[in-house]
Amino acid sequence: MLLDKNKCCLIIVDIQERLAPAMFDGGAEAIRNAAILMQAAKRLGVPVLVSEQYPRGLGRTVPQLAEFMPDGGAIEKLEFACTGNAAFAEKLKALDKKQIVIAGMEAHICVLQTALSLRAQGLEVFVAADAVASRKQASMDHAFSRIEDAGGAIITSEMAVFEWLERAGSDDFKALSKLIQ
Repeated sequence: MLLDKNKCCLIIVDIQERLAPAMFDGGAEAIRNAAILMQAAKRLGVPVLVSEQYPRGLGRTVPQLAEFMPDGGAIEKLEFACTGNAAFAEKLKALDKKQIVIAGMEAHICVLQTALSLRAQGLEVFVAADAVASRKQASMDHAFSRIEDAGGAIITSEMAVFEWLERAGSDDFKALSKLIQ
């Protein structure tokens, strides 16, 4: 199944200042690709929700993503699954989207539990593997296997951007393809 920007929402899970440095590669690739997804979503009108896990302890969303923060900012949570947080669940429900693209940290905890919860609700879930991080590669691999077993799709950020775009030759294509080069 292809992504449709009109049916889609992007969720950025817990890419935070004190969490990112503990990731496998410092989270650099995940942060870079999450920024691309956020910029593409903003340009193409795909709504974005951002969560922050216990920001008092883990800090706020990293500065590289904060500049692309949606109106209303991040939703603070203590729950591992974003959907377990009442404010988050309410905002997501109000968007009424059937496809969800997920990026974030950590793959095997908050990203996994969010993806599985969304699948249990019957939504189409797409996890952007290159915009996700964990402390260990094995944790990511196992999380991706579980998500696929539950019917979710593992994609890349570039797949998401080009599926949202649908075609070349537009001003959107020109602007967004520069981000990926």
